[in-house]
Amino acid sequence: MSGHSKWSTIKRKKEKTDSQRAKIFTKIGREIAVAVREGGADPAANSKLRDVIAKAKANNVPNDNIDRIIKKASGEGGANTYEEIVYEGYGPSGIAVVVETLTDNRNRTAGEMRHYFDKYGGNMGQSGSVMFQFSRQGVILIEMDGVDEEKLIEAALEAGAEDVLTEDGVFDIRTGVHEVGAVSEALASAGYTLVSAEPEYVPSTYVTLTGPDDIKNMGKMLEMFEDNDDVQAVWHNWENENDYE
Repeated sequence: MSGHSKWSTIKRKKEKTDSQRAKIFTKIGREIAVAVREGGADPAANSKLRDVIAKAKANNVPNDNIDRIIKKASGEGGANTYEEIVYEGYGPSGIAVVVETLTDNRNRTAGEMRHYFDKYGGNMGQSGSVMFQFSRQGVILIEMDGVDEEKLIEAALEAGAEDVLTEDGVFDIRTGVHEVGAVSEALASAGYTLVSAEPEYVPSTYVTLTGPDDIKNMGKMLEMFEDNDDVQAVWHNWENENDYE
């Protein structure tokens, strides 16, 4: 499968403001805390925590921040009040959308997610309404510039990757959903700089939007999801996301 949809999203977000970066750090911090409280503070024994740490490092979250969050989450007091809820729906012209959230108020979050879908020409569906169009995979992206392809492929496969794809200036390394943390850790230790590393919902097919209104509305919808504090990640099968400015 192509990784170009994810890479398009990353390129669009390259120039983030400090406040936007801070929001990303906060969201990842919440994921780390939940992973620790669910499975413990040892990444070697908690694959979910290992995967979130890999995601944090790929997003340039400082190691000190990661360690502080883990220590705080593993301490006494303050039971975890967040729950993970995945919302599914359609954007304009049938774009499939999957929204991962961590929320302490499911009624508030459900209302906001439904509002975003409705406002921009889509509709929120029931569980399973679009998930059949995606597969859950570990995805690691590394920019091609200055990287020896054969050596990277060898290192990735030795670390446990299942496949290495190339497209649009990046190496797209696929792993099992529970192996992304271990593989990304091995590649980082080998000196590779990761652009992204996390379990993703990868679409089986992509849809191209042609109408200017559909493109505008789909772009605005994604912005609303991404700006919401409860939303951890948004996955979709929009082919030409770069057409939205």
